[in-house]
Amino acid sequence: MTPIIALISPLDTAMRLLLFLLLLTMTTAARAQEHNHASPYAGMQERDIKALSDGDIDGLLSGAGMGYAMAAELNGFPGPKHVLELADELALTAEQRQQTEALFAAMQSEAVALGRQLIALETDLDAAFASGQATAEGILDLTARIGEVEGRLRAAHLNTHLKMTPLLSMHQRHMYQELRGYGEGGMDHSGMDHDGMNHDH
Repeated sequence: MTPIIALISPLDTAMRLLLFLLLLTMTTAARAQEHNHASPYAGMQERDIKALSDGDIDGLLSGAGMGYAMAAELNGFPGPKHVLELADELALTAEQRQQTEALFAAMQSEAVALGRQLIALETDLDAAFASGQATAEGILDLTARIGEVEGRLRAAHLNTHLKMTPLLSMHQRHMYQELRGYGEGGMDHSGMDHDGMNHDH
């Protein structure tokens, strides 16, 4: 009589071993997932200022937009930086280019100054906790000041888009929208034409 074990082919044995290893791997991974409580903030404790990445700090020190002007940009109000980048495509006149450069320079100067203030305040907030000296009153004061400076910074970027818009013709605004990938023209701000003139062409 043939032993029962002889009826199990090497292929069956290999398949069963493979299934066993697969189940073991899945179980181990599931258990590891259950016990993985690592914070998405892990590693950020090494930052000099915990609430700001190196990229955030660089952006604030350079006067970068950092998304502050999205409400304007995505509603059809162009920004001077990108207008200058698209100067040839938009066929800017010499006067438009000069006005746009001046507008961008003024905005960047204001944004850099406010960015430095924001970094200093975030440094103070971080130090308060790092030293164990944080108090409810101190936090309220610092966060209020941070909010005020950040609000002014956002307003600086938004107001620059507001000032930029009437410097362009309606055709240029539509072109800007298309070149930036926002679709056809965005919103119509024809009432904002510079000096009340019709710049369409």
